[in-house]
Amino acid sequence: MPNILLVEDDTTFSQILEGFLKKHGHEVDAVYNVKNGVRSLEKKEYDLLLLDYRLTDGNGLEVLATARERDMQAPAIIMTSFNDVRTAVQAMRSGAFDYITKPVNADELLLVLNEALKRKAVEPAAPQQVLSGFIEGNSEVSKKLYEYIKLVAPTDMSVIILGESGTGKEYVARSIHSLSKRAGKPFIAVDCGALSKELAASELFGHIKGAFTGALQNKKGLFEAANGGTLFLDEVGNLSYEVQIKLLRALQERVIQPIGSTQQVKVDVRIITATNEDLQPGKGNFREDLYHRLNEFKMEVPALREREEDLEIFTQHFMKLANQELGRHIKRISSGAMTVFRQYDWPGNLRELKNVIRRMVLLTEGETAGMESLPDEMTFSVNQLPKAQGTDLKALNEVNEKELIQEILRQVRNNKSKAARLLNIDRKTLYKKMEKYQIEG
Repeated sequence: MPNILLVEDDTTFSQILEGFLKKHGHEVDAVYNVKNGVRSLEKKEYDLLLLDYRLTDGNGLEVLATARERDMQAPAIIMTSFNDVRTAVQAMRSGAFDYITKPVNADELLLVLNEALKRKAVEPAAPQQVLSGFIEGNSEVSKKLYEYIKLVAPTDMSVIILGESGTGKEYVARSIHSLSKRAGKPFIAVDCGALSKELAASELFGHIKGAFTGALQNKKGLFEAANGGTLFLDEVGNLSYEVQIKLLRALQERVIQPIGSTQQVKVDVRIITATNEDLQPGKGNFREDLYHRLNEFKMEVPALREREEDLEIFTQHFMKLANQELGRHIKRISSGAMTVFRQYDWPGNLRELKNVIRRMVLLTEGETAGMESLPDEMTFSVNQLPKAQGTDLKALNEVNEKELIQEILRQVRNNKSKAARLLNIDRKTLYKKMEKYQIEG
């Protein structure tokens, strides 16, 4: 019987959730704040964490961070109100499995919860070999991206993949691997943001028995597991300075040294990294020499809002997957719902699109998924868009973008770093857009 830690400060809603989860065969420990959530983690192991984002003494990510520091691999689901979707996207970078928006739909909660528990069962702590699921798309930016993939794949060059959270950077990495001469060897993916600082070196390079407290047996690291193939390091900027030094040595000398061992192990691994932050020298704590070693080839995965021509392709693909998963036979999305799709800015990118379509398929009984199955935050967001005059679509989009940037800058008192994070873009892009729209700040 799966054991769930529920952290929710709305006591009435918490009691409803607790009863609902118990009714469906789960054991539940319900607490109401960060402090008691952390205490619960000290007492026992959990199979899943169900965390409200906004809590009276902090937020649910603090509970998740504590779990990761203790090397607990329980997947976490973040619950958030519809106007916090961008924050929920940020939570994915902190190692959350998924997020759902309030008011919580019971069927949607069970679907996400069961998928998280199933993923934990088939994917323990170690990442697995995966296959490519890349969809090329018809837009110019998509075609350019795929040209880059085909160009660099046959080489052994290290690749940095840039892009916002949820754009499909791992699928790009898988495609590079599947088109390379290493395709028959392992592809190992690891989320560096989910690795605790204390155990990151052990995960990557392994350790021998007795190397540190809790090292009860020899452990092979991910470099050895990926030998001959490709190691994909997602959110590589989260690695500590000490681990960066070890990583640089592994790349330069093609050897690793497990923690506690005096023996070196030869490895032949291609490195592909991904980040949604600027790792360039002089910005942050990322080593310049490591950056240049990783940056033999760089490509950027465009955000979904920049790929409107591909929206229909992605929608059909995810609808097909959702039909197979849920045993449904949805054939189309209504024209009204597709209009909302085109107007929405998709802060969660492809990951959010996949979740939205899965939810729509779940809630639809007939063959057409309509407006009534859309999440509230989408219709709310689209209804709040400022109105431009005339029928010029490009002008309309530019007015919307300018208004949003101005509003965010006002909220954060012109703090460019905070504004860029909230807008899910880097500072360089923010400055370009401010210059384009003549926004002072």
